[in-house]
Amino acid sequence: MASAAIFSSQRRRRSPSPEAFLAPVDLEEVTLIVTLAAVAAELAASFSGRTAPFQRKNSRSLVRKVEVFVVLLEYLRDSSSIAKSISSLSPTAILCLKELYMLLYRSKMLLDYCFNSSKLWLLLQHQMMSGHFHDLNQEISTLFDVFPLNELDLSDDIREQIELLQKQSRRSNFLIDKQDEALRMKLFSFLDKFEKGRIPDPVELYSFFVEKLGIRGSKSFRVETEFLEEQIVNHEGDVEPTVSVLDGLVALTRYSRFLLFGLEEDDVELRSGKQKKPKKGLVAREIADTFLTIPKDFCCPISLDLMRDPVIISTGQTYESSSISRWIEEGHYTCPKTGQMLVHTQLVPNLALRNLIMQWCTAHGIRYDPPENAVSSAETFAGASASKAAVEANKATAALLIQQLASASQGAKAIAALEIRLLAKTGRENRAYIAEAGAIPHLNALLLSSNVVAQENSVTAMLNLSIYDKNKSRIMDEEGCLGCIVQVLRFGQTTEARENAAATLFSLSAVHNYKKQIADEEGAVEALAGLLSEGTPRGKKDAVTALFNLSTHTDNCTRMIESGAVTALVGALGVEGVAEEAAGALALIVRQPIGAGAVEDEEMAVAGLIGMMRCGTPRGKENAVAALLELCRSGGVAATEKVLKAPALAGLLQTLLFTGTKRARRKAASLARVFQRCENASLHFGGMGVDYGFARNAAANRDTSFAGDMPVQMSISVPVL
Repeated sequence: MASAAIFSSQRRRRSPSPEAFLAPVDLEEVTLIVTLAAVAAELAASFSGRTAPFQRKNSRSLVRKVEVFVVLLEYLRDSSSIAKSISSLSPTAILCLKELYMLLYRSKMLLDYCFNSSKLWLLLQHQMMSGHFHDLNQEISTLFDVFPLNELDLSDDIREQIELLQKQSRRSNFLIDKQDEALRMKLFSFLDKFEKGRIPDPVELYSFFVEKLGIRGSKSFRVETEFLEEQIVNHEGDVEPTVSVLDGLVALTRYSRFLLFGLEEDDVELRSGKQKKPKKGLVAREIADTFLTIPKDFCCPISLDLMRDPVIISTGQTYESSSISRWIEEGHYTCPKTGQMLVHTQLVPNLALRNLIMQWCTAHGIRYDPPENAVSSAETFAGASASKAAVEANKATAALLIQQLASASQGAKAIAALEIRLLAKTGRENRAYIAEAGAIPHLNALLLSSNVVAQENSVTAMLNLSIYDKNKSRIMDEEGCLGCIVQVLRFGQTTEARENAAATLFSLSAVHNYKKQIADEEGAVEALAGLLSEGTPRGKKDAVTALFNLSTHTDNCTRMIESGAVTALVGALGVEGVAEEAAGALALIVRQPIGAGAVEDEEMAVAGLIGMMRCGTPRGKENAVAALLELCRSGGVAATEKVLKAPALAGLLQTLLFTGTKRARRKAASLARVFQRCENASLHFGGMGVDYGFARNAAANRDTSFAGDMPVQMSISVPVL
């Protein structure tokens, strides 16, 4: 479908290159006439007798002009008496014929746009589209003003039609259909009602959408919604309507769809096995494996969500203000990302990053919710924030969907869960009021449903809702909800359902107080370990991030061992994509003697960590050497001896001391000092203890802060699905 940008409302100051519109620049004069006649005839046949939903008068007028072109061009093509005169046309006449080709092409694009675009979009673009038709009329008039018709031996009838067309084009005015304009204003009146906190009358909505616009049925509404969502994704900042207006219209259309047609049509599709994955539109633009990914630097390393109020701590790292404040309030005095001790706890607003985030949100049509006390140019990017109309319409939609969850048929409940899942993808506000309206208990009731679609969409909706911090407590406080999520993880009917259950546990385990509760839930850690060992690449990622979070709670060490999680983490050391997180989790587990003993008993543990030091990423090497260091400290002589005997460890440590990250160098120096204190270090390393003497200069201070360090830098996003 052509973009409206093709039809610039500004008059062309010069003709574009012929190739831009596929003009036949290399054809002989006679062949050019034949081509033009064919193009004009095809255009007239495609649109004659058809009525556009909008721009009816303008489109009919343009089609009539094209029909006159057909008469002229077919006469020139078929008349042998003027074939000779055509071959001797002047350069001006040839140029006019090529210009006519471009006008025909642009007419086709404009008519295609009017007949095939979204009805709501055409209504929004009503005035601009009228301008495009007016421009074409003016250019047709200009073309015939300069066309040397006297060079052609035309019949009187043909000449009269051309002269009449020329007069009509000269007299044509900028035409805005009053009926279309009234409909456009009516559409905005619905938004105005939502803006004022009032819900439009259902009778008026039915009259407008169904009777006047002809949008009949749930499928037609969905097509309209998806088209508008696509316009938001491709929106340019200086183009009307603004993103906030489009957001409001999407919300209004979605609400009207469910109010007027409910879920009956989709329910039929479900029962017949024709239910399809939702098309990726606006609802798929936020994060993770959707077509639009949030830049990693815009996400808080703690909450993994888009930052609203980024602040800088003493180590120079940036976090979401609320997340790092909570971290410090819980008694942590280290940087979550680097493990460095905090010199002070002052938080400095990162205004430059905040403005970049707002600009990015504006460009991609994503709602941005600046903090109430933000001192920034938020007003400049007001279009990125959700309009009140969109918020109120989405609230009304959520209420309708939750009613369906509470009392509809099983098929309708499954579709309601799908729609809530999609609605919960876009923005903190949506996640907040969906949960406040009571969706979580009803979604919980669907988690163990025998309906495959219901289970998959309910657990994914729960995942999307859990990203909002306040919803985590709502989910955990809901009786039986955690157990049902674990049941989906263990026995889910689809791979996606099991993976999303694991991702939900990862999201919930971001709260320290819930880590022990999750680990104690029967089968939770065992299922995560199984998914890490045998799941898909995405499943392994979900599982290892959840296990990492659970490992940060010291009381979970025994459960990690008994459940087989240690074995699974060791096995993951050689798996691309999860090795870094697996090594980080092991570094946490081996801090305790019982954990160190379990890792020591794993035959491939030390070899796997050594392998990461040799071939891993910089962060992977850092995690691996941290794990080996803690294994030596907590595992006693036997564990130290086992690490000491690892082949090529000395060379790898030396390499890290020179080429590793700052933290990796510190850990490597600490591990070298551990070896120096071993009685047989010189024997095993052939004098390497002396070579490590420079380690004292590389790390002048004793590395005693390890117990407070986070052993891995996590850059994992909770997938919004």
